Amino acid sequence: MEDQRTFSCSDCGVLNCYHREKDFPELCVGENTSREEFAQVTELYRSDPFVSKIAYAAAEIEGTYYGRLTRVEEIIAFARRIGAQKIGIATCIGLMNETKTFVKILRAHHIASYTAVCKTGSLDKTEIGIPEDLKVNQGCFEGICNPVLQAHILNREQTDLNIIMGLCVGHDSLFIKYSTAPVTTLITKDRVLGHNPAAALYSFYYAKLLEDQDI
Repeated sequence: MEDQRTFSCSDCGVLNCYHREKDFPELCVGENTSREEFAQVTELYRSDPFVSKIAYAAAEIEGTYYGRLTRVEEIIAFARRIGAQKIGIATCIGLMNETKTFVKILRAHHIASYTAVCKTGSLDKTEIGIPEDLKVNQGCFEGICNPVLQAHILNREQTDLNIIMGLCVGHDSLFIKYSTAPVTTLITKDRVLGHNPAAALYSFYYAKLLEDQDI
């Protein structure tokens, strides 16, 4: 029998947790969570003002608009339901055109915004110990992506909700860690697949990714 410590939801062939129409597997992660921990989490949804507000708004949007709204529209609906007056945008410099369009849409819906670009601070990569040969364009100034400063700037602006617009893998992690406001994503960067990373899980790319190779 597979060790319970290695069994996770991706190993499950039942997925009974959604509609409870079948039986849970013996090693179900949820079913093997202690009742105490489950009760603590449930109580957060019921009584914690922040958690309950976010969870309720998300459920309301899903239940009301399932399959009818784009991600942009869902963010607007979500912002309104949580009472967000000012949206912070942490954007990749390569997605400024998309960000400017998003800002126009927010303005049309009477939502204030403030943008911080990834290269803010204009600090050369070598100044934080990144060697010259790891620059995309070597032999010239190349500013680092600065997600920590992006977060600090938006924190200073006292944004109510922050949006990620195509931050690099890892940079998004740092931004989320240092952001005071809750964070959601509008664009997930994938330079190869036109910012649609899920395509690698459906297309011919899938077989290639199953090969054990160094990346």
